[in-house]
Amino acid sequence: MSTPYVVVVMGVAGTGKTAVGTLLAAALGVPYAEGDDLHPPENIAKMSAGTPLEDADRWPWLDTVGAWAAGRAGRGGVITCSALRRVYRDRLRAAAPGLVFLHLDGDREVVGRRMAARLGHFMPTALLDSQFATLEPLEDGERGVAVGVEGTPEEIVARSVEALRAL
Repeated sequence: MSTPYVVVVMGVAGTGKTAVGTLLAAALGVPYAEGDDLHPPENIAKMSAGTPLEDADRWPWLDTVGAWAAGRAGRGGVITCSALRRVYRDRLRAAAPGLVFLHLDGDREVVGRRMAARLGHFMPTALLDSQFATLEPLEDGERGVAVGVEGTPEEIVARSVEALRAL
């Protein structure tokens, strides 16, 4: 399956956005971008210190993510971005109309275990509660699907491809 759409793999930290995004891009035959790599150093330092980002911190990052997505318009791509609130997704859609969101959805316990097991990531488990508190799931009128994070990344990608096909 290939797609001319840009898919934003979204969700709280620890849901597997990077693993799923990489595999999804390969399955769709499109380029992949890691949204975390687009954060300015100040954001990474703040999160590494256990301080949640404020909207003022997020806007420039979201604009960079949106610019990447806009550059892939009509050719397809997959990019990771937490995109936890509707206003963040609206900002991304303003930069790159036609985005499709893939919300990796899991409960706090499962995601917390996964997050605690990963090594070398700047986002500490201590910020997970703030992520869940901020999360606004996809709403009616938003183009996208939610897929549970149960199973292996390959199983999640298979379910994601099927859900995206149904759009």
